Amino acid sequence: MTIFLLVVGSIYAGVATPAESGALGLAASLGLAARHGRLTWPMLRAAILGSMRTTAMSMALLVAAYFLNFVIGSIGLTRAINDLVVGLGLTPYALLLMVVVFYFVLGMFMDTLTMMVATVPIIAPTVFAAGFDAVWFGVIMMLLIEVAMITPPVGLNLFVIQSIREKGEINDVIIGVLPFVATMLLFIALITIFPGIVLFAPGLIAN
Repeated sequence: MTIFLLVVGSIYAGVATPAESGALGLAASLGLAARHGRLTWPMLRAAILGSMRTTAMSMALLVAAYFLNFVIGSIGLTRAINDLVVGLGLTPYALLLMVVVFYFVLGMFMDTLTMMVATVPIIAPTVFAAGFDAVWFGVIMMLLIEVAMITPPVGLNLFVIQSIREKGEINDVIIGVLPFVATMLLFIALITIFPGIVLFAPGLIAN
């Protein structure tokens, strides 16, 4: 809780950028580990190697995303999709429903970062052209991805949880996540009907 308050509080207090707050979180983590006598060289080495692997994977995905964006722009795919949507005569909310179903299904088979890198360059311009707010759509997209990853029967996170359990069947995990799936779907419906729920806080920060 201390680390969370330090990281998030420093951002909302305006004393640190997100990157700087990450450094504050790291310093707080090291301090707490040292205080509890758990700051050892093997632990540091494992943490550094883990961070290097994660960073390398993220950078590889970002480089791939750059080339993907270049190819998409070169062949005019975004414009073609926009023209197709306009030709279908879909209302903005019909388009949004298609996007919801798309991310809901795709999130059952792909992890969050890969899905965002692969789909945002194509989906986002089409959604923005329909008149939806960028911040609002970003929140909707992340919620959809997270819901999809815990949705039975093939949500990836279901198998992650099952793999770290010592015993029991995956049906127990599925039953356990159903209230969370229902709650998140309800929240998605609410912020679709009342976008101000999402845009209120960013509006305060922007002002």
